[in-house]
Amino acid sequence: MKNGKFRNFFIPDTKIYLWIIAILIGIIFFYNIEIAIVGSLLLVYLIYYNWKIIDEKKIEFTEYVENLSMDIDVATQQILLDLPFPLAILEGNGTIMWYNSKFADISNQSEILGKKIKDLYSDIDIKRILEKKQEKNIFIQTEDGRSYEVLSKVVESSLSKHDNRPIIMLYWVDKTQYQQMKERYYQEKEIISIIQVDNYDEVMQSVSENNRSLVTAAIDRKINMWAKEIDALIKKFSDDKYILVFQKKYMSNLEEKRFDILDIVRDIQSGNKIPITLSIGVGIGEDDTPIESYESANAALDIALGRGGDQAVVKKGEKLFFYGGKSQAVEKRTKVKARVIAHALKQFIEQADQIFIMGHKSPDLDSLGSALGIYRACKTLEREAFIILKQSNPNIEILHRRLIKEGYQEVLIEPEKARKMITENTLLVICDTHRPSFTEEPELIDMIDRVVLIDHHRRGSEFIEDPILTYLEPYASSTNELVTEILQYITEKIELEPVEADAMLAGIFIDTKNFTFKTGVRTFEAASFLRRKGANTVSAKLLFQSDMSTFLKKAETVKKAEIYRDHIAISISPSDEKDATLIAAQAADELLNIHGIVCSFVLTHYQNQVFISGRSLGDISVQLILEKLGGGGHLSVAGAQLLDVSFDQAIAMLKKAIDEYLEEGEKK
Repeated sequence: MKNGKFRNFFIPDTKIYLWIIAILIGIIFFYNIEIAIVGSLLLVYLIYYNWKIIDEKKIEFTEYVENLSMDIDVATQQILLDLPFPLAILEGNGTIMWYNSKFADISNQSEILGKKIKDLYSDIDIKRILEKKQEKNIFIQTEDGRSYEVLSKVVESSLSKHDNRPIIMLYWVDKTQYQQMKERYYQEKEIISIIQVDNYDEVMQSVSENNRSLVTAAIDRKINMWAKEIDALIKKFSDDKYILVFQKKYMSNLEEKRFDILDIVRDIQSGNKIPITLSIGVGIGEDDTPIESYESANAALDIALGRGGDQAVVKKGEKLFFYGGKSQAVEKRTKVKARVIAHALKQFIEQADQIFIMGHKSPDLDSLGSALGIYRACKTLEREAFIILKQSNPNIEILHRRLIKEGYQEVLIEPEKARKMITENTLLVICDTHRPSFTEEPELIDMIDRVVLIDHHRRGSEFIEDPILTYLEPYASSTNELVTEILQYITEKIELEPVEADAMLAGIFIDTKNFTFKTGVRTFEAASFLRRKGANTVSAKLLFQSDMSTFLKKAETVKKAEIYRDHIAISISPSDEKDATLIAAQAADELLNIHGIVCSFVLTHYQNQVFISGRSLGDISVQLILEKLGGGGHLSVAGAQLLDVSFDQAIAMLKKAIDEYLEEGEKK
């Protein structure tokens, strides 16, 4: 509001009355001049008097306003000084130009004036405040443990005319009680966990009839004692499953101890011949309902089982955290699941008008061999099937040449051709990987509604979304072993072509290192079935035979190996060659033949990435080590890929991951 209007509101305008008097005097002039003259003199006096009174009132009003402004300034200053909460006034560059006593108290520092606010509280960004880009208010925790919400206000001061700088007022609102209540709410929030004895059937089969109740009682007692330590509600709802409800405040302790119940139960000796292992799924969400928490725990348990069991998986929103998993997955003796999967897969194949089979990028003999097995199942069920393959690589070069020679060129198609062939009834079968980004063509997964997954790798955080059928068994030596079992149940009249049987047997040879690693009874049974169906061990061996050049490169890689932490070999193999990754994998295998080496890692550079191949005799989990670098695999066989890093950086990252893994083991 302008000052003139404000003043006129209190001082009435009398000019209108004077004009009326002047007009009346003018009229009187026509009737009586003497009276008009007297009236004119009176009008002059009134004009003078009006001017004098108005001028005096203006002076009085101005004095009143000035006194009122001074009173307001004094009151404002007093209010600022006596504010019940901290206040700081800053220059536009963040320098503290004034503060009240409350601010001095919380800062707990002397000589605050003239300091930069960022030197005291690094979370306060002056630039963002001035640009009004501060998305949310800032929360600061002081040294005495109190929490403050910092509200900001940018004010244009009178000094701005000279230096064009605003001033910033920071109000500190004490939110300690609110934060404490919020923290208490989250700490007392209930977490749901599901525990499963993942090898319950195998343990019971290994125990005599008289001792089974002792084993069951021992498991129950250990789990109940552990639950009591965290004030948890526990309920056993089947022979091998428990549901656990506890408060979030105990979670950090469980993670710090790395879910020591895994080791406690594994040490049970009550007549059982094999160790008892648990799989634990924990679901944690900020605002999850009980049913959502249960579903998250169930999903986490599925992941733990998919990774081979004997571990805990904590699902915090979309993030996964793994604990344990350092023991080899136990082979399941029953083939009931294989039979069920085979019958379900048969139905899906018969309902489809065509089937696409896809492995992982840079396929190996396990990927392509298992794809050939599924292809033969589809052809036996009289359905069109195609294997998606972008190009050959050193891992499958000999097999690829043999397939082309034997007329499979129409079976092997590129992803671009597959895209044009997709229909509503197309079925996609993915072999030897469960990570969408690792498949030969990830886009096809989104384009095809029905996806079947068959894999033997331990499940990672990345997983194909909503497959209609999943057969993920980490105990298996290879995907070829799983597919071989499926073939035995999918139809009675299955007949394999020699090249298909050879490829599947070669895949088992490669993944088991000639029946040395991850080899169980079912592995030999699968190999026996393939042998009966026409596989030739010599022909299979020829599919992964090395040439002289490859052999020399492996020898050079072994020669350059560095021994780290007394029993871990690390080496670098020739880079940027078409068979670089193959040489790295084979060299890692060769290093394990050296006495005293229990674990090996070989690095190579190919297509702007550093590939790491990890191998272990079983005492060290290369999977857990390489998962820290974004890789994965099995306890004894794993790999990782690092983008845009040098060898020195990659080796430093690898050694750090090894150290963290070993330190975690020492803490346990």
